[in-house]
Amino acid sequence: MYHKVEKSPIDYLLSPLRTFGKNESNAGFLLFFMAIVALIWANSPWKDSYHHLWQTHFSFAFGTFSIDQPLHHWINDGLMAVFFFVVGLEIKREILAGELSTFKQSILPVGAAFGGMLVPALLYMAFNDGTRAAGGWGIPMATDIAFSLGLLSLVSKRVPLSIKIFLTALAIVDDLGAVLVIAFFYTSDISFGNLMIGASFLAALLMANRLGVRSTTFYALLGIGGLWTAFLLSGIHATIAGVLAAFAIPGRAKINEEQFMVRMRGLMGRFEASEPNGNPFLTGEQQHLIERMKLANMNAETPLQKLEHTLHPVISFVIMPLFALANAGVEITGDFMDIIISPVSLGVMFGLVVGKFVGIAGVCKLLVWLKLAELPKNARWPHIYGVALLAGIGFTMSLFITELALTAPIDRLEAKLGILVSSVIAGGLGLFYLKRQPIVSENLNEEQSV
Repeated sequence: MYHKVEKSPIDYLLSPLRTFGKNESNAGFLLFFMAIVALIWANSPWKDSYHHLWQTHFSFAFGTFSIDQPLHHWINDGLMAVFFFVVGLEIKREILAGELSTFKQSILPVGAAFGGMLVPALLYMAFNDGTRAAGGWGIPMATDIAFSLGLLSLVSKRVPLSIKIFLTALAIVDDLGAVLVIAFFYTSDISFGNLMIGASFLAALLMANRLGVRSTTFYALLGIGGLWTAFLLSGIHATIAGVLAAFAIPGRAKINEEQFMVRMRGLMGRFEASEPNGNPFLTGEQQHLIERMKLANMNAETPLQKLEHTLHPVISFVIMPLFALANAGVEITGDFMDIIISPVSLGVMFGLVVGKFVGIAGVCKLLVWLKLAELPKNARWPHIYGVALLAGIGFTMSLFITELALTAPIDRLEAKLGILVSSVIAGGLGLFYLKRQPIVSENLNEEQSV
């Protein structure tokens, strides 16, 4: 007989937060809200406090070694390295057992992502080639996965599950492309001594994986204390360390599903047969059995999935909103229309809204026409067009690349406004278009079976 577990006062207090965190679309809305807060704050009578906050210095020292950077730098190079770490985990998971694990599965999202990066970059260069801001061609190449999936969840009844998987895979490949662009094109002078130190830490992480080390604490210590710090000092952007560290995390379980079930059934049977002691505490035998159950759980779970599951809420509801608050606060000085029709803003907007749609939908059409790929299960072309529109939301990664690619304050202002405006346009068009599609039969069947 099962007994109802009584909730403590703290459970009731945290329940709304847990409910909020379980809804995937809320992450995108929180990101948008923080961007609006930043924009209003940076143009309010308290704008000086906004700028002063992010220039507050924090230092870390260990013996004679120290790092002293403003808060804005710690967010963009430190916390965002955790974001890139999770991106790396997602990429590795998809390569091992996801949409990127076989050529047949990967050809459509990989091709679409490539088209969705190339065409926006070319459109940006059409407006800015030969100018001071020409280096910003990487800005409209990126898709914001939190925003795009958040809006897609609002029309989930009108798109098949395969389209959500397709958009996720596309955005992951897109992120990988952005990482490579940052590594090869937006890197400052390289300190090869620190780079070699970082490489030695990466080798140690990979060796630990091969030797069967599964402690997430071990990987965190070497990844942050060694790899990230060395990359930070090497000149290669520190966020690249996050992706590299992710590829060193073990992605295999020690025991398979069948072994786990057999082991747990045996332990549960012994626990049920054990004599209760009649008080709130477990007997020694019960405690021993629970510890063995914990070990079985650890052996059945991959460190990769454990870290991804643990860090995903932190990324979605803490790091990315904080990044938006720190980077979306552009102070609009001068005439808004003059800024928005500047070559930088137009290049970003045409790249994200037009370039993403043409690149993604065009490559998908070409691959299907050549019979190299097929549309996702139960998907129709209008679903692909809607996803291609939503992919024009380039918020987080585009803002991040703006900080690396452009040095002139006016160019950054124009780029950031272009990102904000085009993300609203692309998101609005994608949502409006997909809302006009009929309810998908697989979703209707699921509702009727409930």
